Amino acid sequence: MSHPDISIKLTSDGRTLLNYSASKGEQEEAWLNRLQEVMGQEFVDNAIAVDETRDDIRLRGYISVPTFHAGNSRQQFLFVNGRPVRDKELLGAVRGAYADFLVSNRYPYLVLFVEMPPQYVDMNVHPTKAEVRFRDATKMRGMLVGTLRRGLMAESHRSSTTIAGQALESFKPRTSASEHPTPPHTPSTPAVSPAPGTTLQGRYNQTRTPASRLDFGNGNGHSLSPLVADAPVLDTPEDEMPPLGLARAQLHKTYILAQTADGFVIVDQHAAHERLVHEAMKSASKDKGVARQLLLVPEVVELEPPQVESLLKRSEELATLGLLIEGFGEDAVLVRETPALLGSIDAKALVRDLADNLIEIGETFALKERLDEISGTVACHGSVRAGRRLKGEEMNAILREMERVPHSGQCNHGRPTYIEMKLKDIERLFGRT
Repeated sequence: MSHPDISIKLTSDGRTLLNYSASKGEQEEAWLNRLQEVMGQEFVDNAIAVDETRDDIRLRGYISVPTFHAGNSRQQFLFVNGRPVRDKELLGAVRGAYADFLVSNRYPYLVLFVEMPPQYVDMNVHPTKAEVRFRDATKMRGMLVGTLRRGLMAESHRSSTTIAGQALESFKPRTSASEHPTPPHTPSTPAVSPAPGTTLQGRYNQTRTPASRLDFGNGNGHSLSPLVADAPVLDTPEDEMPPLGLARAQLHKTYILAQTADGFVIVDQHAAHERLVHEAMKSASKDKGVARQLLLVPEVVELEPPQVESLLKRSEELATLGLLIEGFGEDAVLVRETPALLGSIDAKALVRDLADNLIEIGETFALKERLDEISGTVACHGSVRAGRRLKGEEMNAILREMERVPHSGQCNHGRPTYIEMKLKDIERLFGRT
């Protein structure tokens, strides 16, 4: 990857294992061609270019969007002055840059090159030269985290292309019994067979009722909301259509279906709103602190003594997130105020989750260093839950806010908040192209 201008071929027992041809053309094009050969087309499709120079140090390369990740760090490649290294400090900085987007057991793909004067780095601290020592390690770490975060911010609304591809695969019709196995169990309610000679269209005409009179979500497992009556008619010119379209329906009281200019998107209402609340809390806490609302009746939360101790030690820092607590004996805390932007929440569940998080973090970290993780826990409790019916204006408000707020393409755990399907892909499913 560091020398795309060189052909590389590896054979073993007469079999060709690698065969990379020398890439021609402009440097960037040659480099992308080599990355595609080594890392695969999916990485190139889901990569964000980064390139930053600070003093005599240049950091450039490609990092994956947060929703394109792996279960280990084997797809992370770092080069210093052309040499591959496995530097724990740099890999730790990568985790720090993605901390707000990925859970601890997921890892982004990346290929990064650091170029600096030789005197800035010692390449001889490890027998295999796999590790290096920077003259100013703090500066290098800060540059890496800052560069990656700026790259993620610049592409904050992108989601992995593989997600739509996986969705398309699931839509493909299955034509044989072997491809469509019998489910492990059948519904308790028997299926209704059509009357002899009745077509599907006929059954629809017999039972058709105006959408406003249909009782959706009645507990029978078929909670498809009616079309959104208050959504604007989609006669908007294509160049004026909002990027995430206009809400047309709510599926199973969990997903927002929106029609775009050239397809549709499906939004996970809980994951999307969780990210929106999380970003709002981060912004408020960095400004004047999250506004609080006074509980008419303070909540008493019973906990283990170590949990009480961990919460009270961080009570001042928690207050900046809008949560005001005080001790109530050795095995309980009293919640007097909660974050105003969360509205009505289950304060007991929130405090218990925070207590678990704080014990896991320990005392070695200041809360501000783990602000994203803690505010993410708070945001989860204040977001629109799956299973809640939304009005048309509420769904469209979420879509518009997602377009405005950075990093809305993934939730706080690295999962996508929406899937986008293009019209051409849908037409291909039906054999129209």
